[in-house]
Amino acid sequence: MINVTQFSHFRLGGFSETSFLKYIYFLVAMLIYMLILCANLLLIAVICRNRSLHEPMYMFPCSLFVNELFGSTAFFPLLLDQILSDTHTVSVPLCFLQIFCLYSYVNVEFFNLTVISYDRYVAICYPLQYNSLMTFKRVSLLIAAAWLTACFCVVCTVSLSSTLQLCGNLINNIYCNNYYIVKLACSDTRVNNIYGLVLTTFSVFVPLALIFYTYMRILRVCFSGSKQTRQKAVSTCTPHLVSLFNFSFGICFEVIQSRFGMSRLPPLVSVFLSLYLLIFQPLLNPIIYGLKMTKIFDICKRLFCSKLLLIHLR
Repeated sequence: MINVTQFSHFRLGGFSETSFLKYIYFLVAMLIYMLILCANLLLIAVICRNRSLHEPMYMFPCSLFVNELFGSTAFFPLLLDQILSDTHTVSVPLCFLQIFCLYSYVNVEFFNLTVISYDRYVAICYPLQYNSLMTFKRVSLLIAAAWLTACFCVVCTVSLSSTLQLCGNLINNIYCNNYYIVKLACSDTRVNNIYGLVLTTFSVFVPLALIFYTYMRILRVCFSGSKQTRQKAVSTCTPHLVSLFNFSFGICFEVIQSRFGMSRLPPLVSVFLSLYLLIFQPLLNPIIYGLKMTKIFDICKRLFCSKLLLIHLR
């Protein structure tokens, strides 16, 4: 009979003991976090302060930028603390809080990308009805629905996992992950597994199916439309597609790293696969939307030039 012991903390086993290199890792992680904060906060401020950007095609990316800040803040502060720590432990409540935030971040990202694909579908396939269909109220409801639905789904996940009896407290990762906690369980996990399968279908496969459908309709319009229509479609859809593919790669890397026991991989490769989703998506989104969307790029350029002019005049 297994002796079940409940723990007050979890040990994160993904950290290697490198007394000197940990300071380099800390500086690199801090720099990445600062870049993510500055880039996303800048674009959020630009969109919020300029009324000309209070349109669906800018409000939806703004929701993405807020989500990048949310996910990064749930991950990086604890990572920075653990890099400098000698024990690499995290309390049970804090661990479940991080799980809730990170899983919410992933679900909100997928739902936001789905909503953006719907917005692009309406803009290209029904341009004359776009303003009447995508009103401020409807846009606000879509964004709120994406956030609230994602958070509710993850609350159920965390609630189920927090009631499990555990036979160990070692999480073989550098951050808290619900999958690893379920693997530590001595009690029956069938409900967790079934709900996890249902949640994955609802939050990953359903959004991907909807995105695929909208782009099939967009492609049909492009092939039957004029050159101007095709150019508009390419211009407005490129940032969304780049963001979607990058995020999908990150999800695949995380699944490969956690589900398929990549113990033969070098530690740095394993860490890279685990962190890709939490680093590259928050860095990439403000870059592709800031550079590709002309209005945002022009306003940022004017702000930057005016700051330089003020500094020069002083």
